[in-house]
Amino acid sequence: MDDVRPPLTTYEQLAKMIDHSLLRPELDEARVIDGCKLAVEYNVANVTVRPSDADLAVTLTKDTGVVVGSVVGFPHGSHTTPVKLYEARDLLRRGVKEIDMVLNIGKLLSRQFKYVESELFQMADACHEQGAILKVIFENAYLTEELKIIACKISKRAGVDFTKTSTGFAPSGATLEDLRLMYEHCAPNVQVKAAGGVRDLDKAIQVYEAGCSRFGATATAAILDAWKQRLAAAAHAS
Repeated sequence: MDDVRPPLTTYEQLAKMIDHSLLRPELDEARVIDGCKLAVEYNVANVTVRPSDADLAVTLTKDTGVVVGSVVGFPHGSHTTPVKLYEARDLLRRGVKEIDMVLNIGKLLSRQFKYVESELFQMADACHEQGAILKVIFENAYLTEELKIIACKISKRAGVDFTKTSTGFAPSGATLEDLRLMYEHCAPNVQVKAAGGVRDLDKAIQVYEAGCSRFGATATAAILDAWKQRLAAAAHAS
């Protein structure tokens, strides 16, 4: 990446990069409620919930400025395209505004690129018809560099809004190398989201510098509390 991004200087700039993730299978409803309240308290961009929690999350975040996201084809991407479209449309009908969909990893590895592209076109159309955002998860842990670049090119042609590194459930998550690669092959039309491994403020700033517009986090409070402290220290020093 040749261009240098300007430094983050406000609380809102970092907070509005965060998709607060509530996707772990062991979360009970009380923890989902607490997570949605935390997302509102810290005024992040998005709270990403499991599909069955969408109604609850939409109610808890109404009129707060925090939008609800959910997942489609999660976490392996192997659902058929009609099933993914049904999942997406059902979530959109419930008030979800951002969809994180896992592309069909097996089809991409099999070099069935027309299949992958057709699916992404249909998903992008379904989301955009409702004014929603589509983020496409590559699951880079399973892909070669060549296939990551091909997935970026397909995503650009399909008109998706974001490409995303990972689900957080594969053997590895976001790497700075992958983020730079995706930014190089997606920007400026498609934005990049990091997922998996952004657990502290320094890593959050690193993924921003690598080209991310969003990142998924479960350590949202720790990251943003540290950011408030750093901003306060900078203001005091000046």
